[in-house]
Amino acid sequence: MEKDKTAPDDTSDYYGSLKGEDCMLDSIVQKAADNFIEEIKKSNIYREYDFQKEKLKRQPELFDKVTEFRQKNYALQTETPAEELLDRLDAFEREYEEFRSHPLVDDFLRAELAFCRMMQEVNVLITAELDFE
Repeated sequence: MEKDKTAPDDTSDYYGSLKGEDCMLDSIVQKAADNFIEEIKKSNIYREYDFQKEKLKRQPELFDKVTEFRQKNYALQTETPAEELLDRLDAFEREYEEFRSHPLVDDFLRAELAFCRMMQEVNVLITAELDFE
């Protein structure tokens, strides 16, 4: 592996890590992030998601099927050409309609969706406030 190549007055190493006194900023941000994570874990949305996930995990076979469903859904949405997406999503929904009607599956997927939406909103807020383009 290549050794760090830094200019004498450069505050970051070759791979972009901060060094020296600038690391204090990292620890402050890390502490704030840790606190923020703890606050997210206290939210009703996260607690419901975690509760539903743990309930589902008590039935390993069903949990595995949900995991497979989620992987297929993700692949479908990320790998399907745009012009085919709606038709394939309709077919996917029909294929899994009965599966999704299972109360544990439905409760988990609803809780997961709510949590994902919350995290998306948080990401949008942070990005907007930092003027990140």
